[in-house]
Amino acid sequence: MRTDHTFAICAYKESEYLEECIKSIKKQSLKSNIIMVTSTPNDFIKNMAKKNDIVLYINEGEGGITQDWNFAYRKANTRYITIAHQDDLYLTNYAKRAIEVLDKAWHPLIYFTNYTEIREGKFVSSNKLLRIKRLMLFPLKFAQFRKSQFVRRRILSLGSPICCPSVTFVKDNLPRCIFSKGFQSDEDWEAWEKISKLDGEFIYNPQILMGHRIHRESETSSVLKEGIRTKEDYVMFKKFWPSCIAKILTRLYAKSEKSNELSE
Repeated sequence: MRTDHTFAICAYKESEYLEECIKSIKKQSLKSNIIMVTSTPNDFIKNMAKKNDIVLYINEGEGGITQDWNFAYRKANTRYITIAHQDDLYLTNYAKRAIEVLDKAWHPLIYFTNYTEIREGKFVSSNKLLRIKRLMLFPLKFAQFRKSQFVRRRILSLGSPICCPSVTFVKDNLPRCIFSKGFQSDEDWEAWEKISKLDGEFIYNPQILMGHRIHRESETSSVLKEGIRTKEDYVMFKKFWPSCIAKILTRLYAKSEKSNELSE
């Protein structure tokens, strides 16, 4: 049992995948603390927490995806924090590998892993989008680039290849508030951009250690259909590029995002 690492599960409404997420965390080869947070309390979530002996914290303040993630971040009173999304899964050695690497690191900011997609119950470990993201992250496979602000900002200037639920935060080396209010799609990309300016390490593990679920009810699928992501992508690209280049990159990025949609 590692008392310096917490999985903070963000639960929303009544997800059919929540229990599967909980089981994957409880099956970790190295046990960690587990908490659950929600801004939509209901009997389903309360019973799921009680059934699995997990402390449930209710966000009675302003709701929303970034508010819930920040609330989870604050409630996890440990050095290392993984904000788990209710639809996703963690492979058995996720926590073990994260802690092994972080304990040896110089000044880690975030640790994150490669991942597989879960589409209609099947694991998809390779497709065009995943290959592009892995290519973007290739420089971070080398330890000498972990500390380089230049390298990680060049990576982020072309998009966000970091899978948010694969990230473990090192709370002692980061600000109290990670995610900015107002973003519905690129809240994670915006967070990485801010953190990329800090002195410290971005630690990437190219091993696949978690599964990210793609389905029609997911937040990602919803914001794609509403066109929110395209607007936020442009805001993010402008942090790195002049407006004319940001517009071009936004159009190119929109094409790649279609892989997050399931065919009807």
